[in-house]
Amino acid sequence: MHLIHSNELIKPTLGRMVVEAPYVAAYRKAGQFIMLRIDEYGERIPLTIADSDPEKGTLTLFYQIVGKTTRNLADKRAGERLRDIAGPLGHPTDIRNYGTAVCIGGGIGIAPILPISRAMKAAGNKTINVIGARTKDLLILEDELRSTGDEMIVCTDDGSYGKKAFVTGALEEIIGREKVDIVVAIGPVPMMRAVSELTRGHGIKTFVSLNSIMVDGTGMCGGCRVSVKGEKRFTCVDGPEFDGHEVDFAELMARLGTYRSEEAECMEHHNCKLEGVTSHGK
Repeated sequence: MHLIHSNELIKPTLGRMVVEAPYVAAYRKAGQFIMLRIDEYGERIPLTIADSDPEKGTLTLFYQIVGKTTRNLADKRAGERLRDIAGPLGHPTDIRNYGTAVCIGGGIGIAPILPISRAMKAAGNKTINVIGARTKDLLILEDELRSTGDEMIVCTDDGSYGKKAFVTGALEEIIGREKVDIVVAIGPVPMMRAVSELTRGHGIKTFVSLNSIMVDGTGMCGGCRVSVKGEKRFTCVDGPEFDGHEVDFAELMARLGTYRSEEAECMEHHNCKLEGVTSHGK
């Protein structure tokens, strides 16, 4: 059982939790993730690790409310406990001194880009951080990322803050003015695909972190399989990071939508139950 130190909604559908997981906190590396289960009746969900405190034995996790499990996770309070946290899982980011590293985070993908940016900087890279969201209210961790890199660029689709541009626009500007040795991009699949297509034309090594459907996190279920360079790979054990120029993004996007109707139905049923409890309480 894992004690929750804090849990808060920092945006209407985005939560941040600090929870005890001493083993994971001691051994996790940038780019790895955990599998979390709220109780013995719940499903396991993958969450990337935004930060850790080995001395306190805690992890900082960000989650987006998209279904029943993440809705239940948001309802948890400090002092309560989670049933299981398994990890660290997956291969860590290949951190080394490349030269100039551009770390790109979009939406909730900004959270896992933070430890990668820190690690790239610690390895001696010039680190340029680029974050983007549809609007200012959806941006997170700006101050933390601003303090980790040599340069920070913020983009919003609607121009409400920073540059009115997609992250690819900012990346194109950077490539136009200086040599970029590596790009790491985490966020919505269309964004990672666009970044990879842009860097392909410039011959820039590019890593993307895939948030595939996962059940167990050990490669047994096969739910997270993805085609990389024409071969089947499993995000949980072979990833979560892959060469963005080798990922079949069209297949990935199709697979991510496999259970969309079931997820919506489950969420609707869950909300109806909550409304019933509220009405009964009145």
